[in-house]
Amino acid sequence: MISIYISLLGLANLMMAPAVFAFGLVAFGFLGMGPVTIAVDSYGPVTDNAQSVYELSQIEEIKGIEKSVESEFGFRPMFEKAKRFLEENDGAGNTFKATAKPVLIGTAVVGATTMIFSIIVSLTNGLQADQLIYLSILHPPFLLGLITGGAVIYWFTGASMQAVTTGAFRAVEYIKANLKLDGISKASTHDSKKVVEICTRYAQRGMFNIFLVVFFLTLAFAFYESYFFIGYLVSIALFGLYQAIFMANAGGAWDNAKKIVEVELQAKGTPLHDASVVGDTVGDPFKDTSSVAMNPIIKFTTLFGLLAVELAESFKAQGSGITGVLTVVFLAAGLYFVWRSFYGMRIQGGA
Repeated sequence: MISIYISLLGLANLMMAPAVFAFGLVAFGFLGMGPVTIAVDSYGPVTDNAQSVYELSQIEEIKGIEKSVESEFGFRPMFEKAKRFLEENDGAGNTFKATAKPVLIGTAVVGATTMIFSIIVSLTNGLQADQLIYLSILHPPFLLGLITGGAVIYWFTGASMQAVTTGAFRAVEYIKANLKLDGISKASTHDSKKVVEICTRYAQRGMFNIFLVVFFLTLAFAFYESYFFIGYLVSIALFGLYQAIFMANAGGAWDNAKKIVEVELQAKGTPLHDASVVGDTVGDPFKDTSSVAMNPIIKFTTLFGLLAVELAESFKAQGSGITGVLTVVFLAAGLYFVWRSFYGMRIQGGA
């Protein structure tokens, strides 16, 4: 009731765009949900790691462990039931993660909306009617910007998954070539570090390519045409939001499908289980890589774009012809790293 009363006091008459101010309040409300969102999102990794710690401990293979636990803690361990509980809890953790990640993306989108509006206010000289006509799909650069933003989102999801796939393949390749899997229960510290090194190297390569693409394309589009760039930012936010929600939910579904096969159907080692494992190899990068990383992509593009478009407009106001040259240079650099993100990361023969 208090909020309704305050909203009716006529504060909207003091603002240029009350609806955008309301978006800012929504963003502030999302920030207030931060502790809850972090707690929900953290539950998934905790349950996932709990299962991994149990499996890597190999506690079941320790001689006399049941009697030792019973004498020390006063109960007899039931390892089969413990494994089942851990796997069921991991399935719940996947659902928690799929629920929390879209909330994080939502904070990026509402924040991006307010920043995009600040760019619009600046370019239209305070929302002048003769300038607002360019914010329409009838204005070709604006429409092209909407299409380009969606294309960049889909490129990003593919490039990030390519990095994960190639890194995983190289890790498996090293394991098959250097580790004797028959008759051993654990790898040496050296081999374990090598596998971690391989995964880290490919993660860094993917991150390097993706960041430079986003950096150079943001500069190129800002220098090309301002209303094209506004359409690009709007599209990045909208496509990114729905793509992130889709990937978080689909990835969680794939992961939990494997859990159902393992826990509910007790079908490990069957063709059905093999198929669910293949699905999980797609679901993990869906929910844990591409979906989550959409957050910084949206935030960086809009925040950095706010600075880039102001720089571009200042060059244009000075009558400098350098903006066209910079557009070509930045676009060429961005496309080169787009090429590297796929063809430079693809799986080929040799290490």
